[in-house]
Amino acid sequence: LLGSSGTSVEKHIILGSPANVELSCSLASKYPRKIVQVTWKKGNETIKYINKTENSWSIQLTVTNENELGSYSCTLKGEEEFKAVFHLKGKSLPQIEGKDKTIISYEGDKVVMMCKSSNYTPIAWNWYLANGSEEIAINESLLSDKYVIDRVPANATHLKILKLTKKDDGVYWCEAVFKLGKSRGKLKLTILTFMVPLTPFLAIVAEVVILVAIIFLCEVYSKKKEKRA
Repeated sequence: LLGSSGTSVEKHIILGSPANVELSCSLASKYPRKIVQVTWKKGNETIKYINKTENSWSIQLTVTNENELGSYSCTLKGEEEFKAVFHLKGKSLPQIEGKDKTIISYEGDKVVMMCKSSNYTPIAWNWYLANGSEEIAINESLLSDKYVIDRVPANATHLKILKLTKKDDGVYWCEAVFKLGKSRGKLKLTILTFMVPLTPFLAIVAEVVILVAIIFLCEVYSKKKEKRA
């Protein structure tokens, strides 16, 4: 700690994978060595520390998941007060392929949606269906006749939805779970009825029928006029 008394020294630490981390606060030799109180905290919660030397105070962390990331601080109090804050952050998570895609299918058919992590292999995959402001976890074990989830290979996941109905229309989220965080992909599923592609054809048929009817009426009117003449 080389800062002035009463100020806070900050340090940012980026972790790309689980690790054992030691955070240490050492008071510069130019300051009085008589420290009467040392406090380590994670956020607002006080945690224990290890006094390694006469003028250095450390904590040891085993960071295995995102819950162990965050801000850690040490405060040294004596004739003066010194404080340091360590910000532990996870490395930026990989983008999930399949993000913001729209898939179109028809009622009664089936569809397969896929998400993939190219550079890192997740420890787990989850699927969710957005229902307004809520998200419903898709559990294939409860609805095996509706959903099939394939997680092979491990860096990809496939959600197969059977017997599509209009209720399956909506937004789906695939979630990749990594040791130090989660990353998501968004897919939109649009369900059409079989009448939709037939609509232009039916419109053309209707136009042809009307045209034939007009021609037929014109011929009938012309024959009647000739007979009268």
